[in-house]
This record gives sequence, structure tokens and C-alpha cells, in this order.
Amino acid sequence: MSYKRHRFPSELIAHAVWLYFRFPLSFRLVEEMLLKRGIVVSYETIRRWSLKFGTAYARSLRRKAARPDDVWHLDEVRIVIRGKPHWLWRAVDQDGYVLDEILQTRRNTKAARRLLTWLLKQQGLRPGRLITDKLKSYGAARRKMRLSIRHLSHKGLNNRAEDSHLPLRKRERTMQRFRSPGGCQRFVSVFSAIRNLFVPPASVTTTLSRHIHQIRAFAQWSSATALSV
Repeated sequence: MSYKRHRFPSELIAHAVWLYFRFPLSFRLVEEMLLKRGIVVSYETIRRWSLKFGTAYARSLRRKAARPDDVWHLDEVRIVIRGKPHWLWRAVDQDGYVLDEILQTRRNTKAARRLLTWLLKQQGLRPGRLITDKLKSYGAARRKMRLSIRHLSHKGLNNRAEDSHLPLRKRERTMQRFRSPGGCQRFVSVFSAIRNLFVPPASVTTTLSRHIHQIRAFAQWSSATALSV
């Protein structure tokens, strides 16, 4: 993918996409913010940029390297798309980084098993522990897969995964719900990748350490968006 035959410079395209996915903004609000800086670009163009480049940016961002002692928090959240309920199955680690997420139409053992299978394939190793709420599908999926991983099932222990849904819920309201399952899956993959990069982990507590984290995040973002021109 490249920026060839685009009238606007690559830095502006990347900035517009970053604004849309990083903050609870509509395409029209991003258009207004750019207009304030003297840049005239339609919200429809920004939408096309987000569709074309968002996934490529997310793919270019390096994933956090998994460790064998990591703790995986698994949870699922209900999302209604055109009146039909779907479930977004998500895994986050002990630092709150989203490892992966899969939109499915079921909330059962088969869906839980698909999430676990995908996670193990993508991460390349097993976690130290699995933490879930009391949904029995997780335990059933683990047993069917014969995974010898310690599994803790307790609602009070899974706040990290449950809290990870809140930013997406806020965006869902801004977007007035998702229009299609495919559009939802594409959005959350980019949204989570950018949040992983820019939101500091809980261990970063001082102002200086947050600033250092942000400077490194912007450097990595510049590298990820420097696609072939």
C-alpha cells in the first residue's frame, strides 16, 4: 500500500486517521479540526482514508511481545448491529494491552474455543494464567483443548478485561452503533492497536514517565505510517 495518487501529503493523511481512531471524534469533527488549521478536506475523504490506511497502520504497529508468565484476562461484550446481537470476545494482558478480539454471533463454548485457538496461534506461547468471569464456556473450551493452564473464574478478578470495553462503548455511542459486523471488526482492530500504543500501562505513574511513553509512541507511529510512497 502506498500514498501515490493522493492529493494530500502522507503526514496529513496519517494525522487525520490518528485523530479519528485515537479520540471519540466523528469524521465531521475531524474535518472541522483540520479546517481550523486551514486544511480543506471533506469528511467523506477522511472516511476513505480511515478505511484504506487504518488496517495497514495497525498491521505495521509492532505487537507487544508476549511472555510465558503473562496473565490473560478474557471477556466478552454484547454489541447490537442492525438489531442483531453479536459478542466481541476480547483478551487483554495484565498491563491492560488488548491482545486480540474477535466478533462472533454466539456466546458459547465454540466461540470461546475459537478465541483461545486464535490467541495461542498469534501469541506463539501459553500464558501463565487465564482469568475470566463465571461464564462456563471458558472452562469447557479449555478442557476440550486440553490446555494445562491455570484458570481462575471469578467476576471480581476480571475487572481489567471488563474495563477494557469502556473506551469502545464510548466510541460506539459517538458512531451511533456499528453498521455491519465486518465494519465493527475492522474498526476495533485499528482502534485497539492505536490505544495499545498511546495509552500508558498502569505501571507508568509519573508525569515524566508518561511524557517519555508518549514520545516513544509518536516515534513508533511515525515509523508505522511511513508506508511506501
